[in-house]
Amino acid sequence: MSTNPNRFTPHEVIHDVVDRAILVGVDRGRGGGWALEDDLEELGRLTDTAGAVIVGTVTQKLDHPHPRTFVGKGKVEEIATLVGETEATLVVFDDDLTPSQQSNIENELPKIKVLDRTALILDIFALHAKSREGRLQVELAQMEYLLPRLRGLWRHFGQAAAASGGALGIGTRGPGETQLETDRRLARTRIQELKRELKQVSKNRDTQRHARARSGVFRIALVGYTNAGKSTLLNALTGADVLVEDKLFATLDATTRHLELPEGRGVTITDTVGFINKLPHGLVNAFKSTLDEVREADLLVHVIDASHSMAGAQIAAVSEVLGELDVAGTPQLLAFNKIDLVDAAEVAHLRDLNPGAVFVSGAENTGLDDLLARVAAEASRSETTLDVLIPYTRGELVRLAHEQGHIMAEEHTAEGTRLNVRVPASIAAALAPFAVSDR
Repeated sequence: MSTNPNRFTPHEVIHDVVDRAILVGVDRGRGGGWALEDDLEELGRLTDTAGAVIVGTVTQKLDHPHPRTFVGKGKVEEIATLVGETEATLVVFDDDLTPSQQSNIENELPKIKVLDRTALILDIFALHAKSREGRLQVELAQMEYLLPRLRGLWRHFGQAAAASGGALGIGTRGPGETQLETDRRLARTRIQELKRELKQVSKNRDTQRHARARSGVFRIALVGYTNAGKSTLLNALTGADVLVEDKLFATLDATTRHLELPEGRGVTITDTVGFINKLPHGLVNAFKSTLDEVREADLLVHVIDASHSMAGAQIAAVSEVLGELDVAGTPQLLAFNKIDLVDAAEVAHLRDLNPGAVFVSGAENTGLDDLLARVAAEASRSETTLDVLIPYTRGELVRLAHEQGHIMAEEHTAEGTRLNVRVPASIAAALAPFAVSDR
């Protein structure tokens, strides 16, 4: 906890002591290929990533969530019984709870932490955010999540005090309400501070992005479901040393590296945060500056875990988030990863279903040449071929053509450097005044 009395700090939901978790899922007739057991399997992986052990699961089939406690009263009692039997310290709901639902459930489960899906993902994000921008984004999302829940938290704290012999009534309620308003004010102040800090950090990131855009560098973004192997693929392609873990959301901060295509042309490739089914919209908003790397890419390489039983549903979940980011018009290349974990017949079946895709293994360096060739082909689509004669006084344009274009012929003449070059549109504009046509 912060020692600054003027700094409101969100409560820690998962502590150093290993929590014992009960998972709660509601079957409301899911679509998109996701069954309740699929959702709970993923929730279990999220819970494990956050550092808890799973000691039980409770499910219920409902047409609509219960307005007071999300699940029915009988299920709340069943959860309470299971808590006692398993000595659980944490209950995790697979869906988002309203502030009042969370407060009511906490009233029924005293001394037990209750998290919904968003709070759990935020906790994992807090574990994995490394850059200043990533940490600011996580704290902002946590504060905005926590602000409407402060009243419920204070009520829960009051009950805990009463259970341990503390006073009830006016003596507890007055100072509690005063502290509640103080914390609300501090929370709102901190939210504004975070937004200002993020705005400044975003300006710096924008400057870097715009510099890359002006240079004409072709930009690639790796997108995909969390744990699809994007970081492994980035490492295999570029020799980078990006963290690779078999955990959900192991990568949170965007990482950009230089990549040289077979023809010698340099491009950039960025590893972005993985997506997930039912990714809360508020989290997409909180990380929009990081996700601008996706928005501004010239090519999206959608990395898919070919070995996953829910690969089709994961593709749909990623496509939904990409739709929220308004990048439907950006060229996209499907890259089925981890083919070393899939038998040949299944790979052949996937090839038949996805004739435009590439099939790779970042872990085994398989299929990378095919992927690079496809990336080079996509990069060439946006290029223009020019025959130019550049005066020796404009040597910076020759250097730019070498760095950002593909030189097909070069000749040094008395008048200057003669180039036959294929370049991006942004570079073509700078070279066009020196175009000649008598080769």
